[in-house]
Amino acid sequence: MSSETKRDSFLIVSGLSGSGKSLVHRFFEDIGYFCVDNLPIELIPKLAEMRSRGGSGLDRVALTVDARGGRSIPELPALLGELRAQVPALELLFIEASDAVLGRRFSETRRPHPLADASHDIAAAIAEERALLAELRGHADVILDTSQYSARQLREHLLGRYGDDEADGLRVGVVSFGFRNGLPVQADLVFDVRFLPNPYYDETLRPYSGNDAPVREFLEAKSEYHDFLEHAQRMLEFLLPSYQREGKSYLTIAIGCTGGRHRSVAIATALHAWLESTHQKVTLTHRDRDRPENQHAKTEKKEKSE
Repeated sequence: MSSETKRDSFLIVSGLSGSGKSLVHRFFEDIGYFCVDNLPIELIPKLAEMRSRGGSGLDRVALTVDARGGRSIPELPALLGELRAQVPALELLFIEASDAVLGRRFSETRRPHPLADASHDIAAAIAEERALLAELRGHADVILDTSQYSARQLREHLLGRYGDDEADGLRVGVVSFGFRNGLPVQADLVFDVRFLPNPYYDETLRPYSGNDAPVREFLEAKSEYHDFLEHAQRMLEFLLPSYQREGKSYLTIAIGCTGGRHRSVAIATALHAWLESTHQKVTLTHRDRDRPENQHAKTEKKEKSE
């Protein structure tokens, strides 16, 4: 793909240790960004200046800046105002996860937290880092909570938001989720489909997901299912051109049910198919469909079939 077709972008990636910044950094490298990890804060304006020169080849840049920057990190929020005036394409992407998930990841990888020392346990180090980055988080253009994402799902989400550089325009991400696991932080529009009859309470349907024919057929037999899709589509037919006129480049539509396995998956899949049929640039992620607590359902389904 020629450089002329690539979307102009200057990303500063920050966030909590253990939240997936390394995966994010590798993703941007893979799709052709010029990437620098742990760049000193005082060098960011110099890189921005280099980028502004013609022929620099720095059309798409992704810098990772985090707690490893130590005492200079508090300087970044003030610097952002100057940078935004200099670089209109600037975007601050903040990556985070819950304390429990961060603690588990450090325990599993046995890697030290950058703020942990002999007097700090992991929990204290995480709390200290949250406090250190709190002001910077408040300046973020995008906050991405990776608590419920696998590495593959994180990459799919990033690909939907940043990977399509063929043309300007609005890109849409559809995410199914379970309310019991929390709202997706990045959601712009949230639809609650818990008003639909719940297949979970039918023992013959419980082992399946919203991608399986028995659950789809159960829901498609309900008039509320079709009424909701019709109303949602009419709303999006109005909203999407309006968002695009205002210059919004990415929209996340979150569809939620109780556990994120049946109703939300079916609705999100149907909405994704409709958006694709309208030639919209759209991605689909089922955040909670394959969570560990749903693995029992898969096993149960297999046992019943044997």
